[in-house]
Amino acid sequence: MLILGIDPGTTRIGYGLVKKTRKNLKLVNCGVFTTTAKDMPGRLSCLAKNVKKTLKEFSPDFVAIERIFFFKNKKTAFEIAQAVGVLTLISAQFKINQVHYTPLEIKQTITGYGLADKEEVAKRVVKVLRLESFNGLDDASDALAVALTAVCRLYKKSKRK
Repeated sequence: MLILGIDPGTTRIGYGLVKKTRKNLKLVNCGVFTTTAKDMPGRLSCLAKNVKKTLKEFSPDFVAIERIFFFKNKKTAFEIAQAVGVLTLISAQFKINQVHYTPLEIKQTITGYGLADKEEVAKRVVKVLRLESFNGLDDASDALAVALTAVCRLYKKSKRK
């Protein structure tokens, strides 16, 4: 099972691909899509182009997207919601199943504590994926955490059936 985890944003979008085999988890790829576009349509267009390219290259079984939960800045929340809409549409166009998780669900799954900070989440991602270290941006480690959450929850769900 190959999962693409996405940490949505307005100018930086983290992505992480994790492969679950029978016995282990493997980091396939991760990084950050960035855009210098000043306007939202330009940013969304850049996001769409990058996500389509990634879906074509890796053909994941699921796309896992962090759900926006709470923002003090309504403008930022609206812009991120637009990005999530683009991600949802493109995933549907590629006929890829989607799952969405709140930050609380992700932190709870990855660290066992729903109020964990970014550093704790990143440390746990490194440990679970058996990496020596991780020098990427927070957006990428957050996206890997989203992908790992999907792996854990989808695996548990399939075991119950």
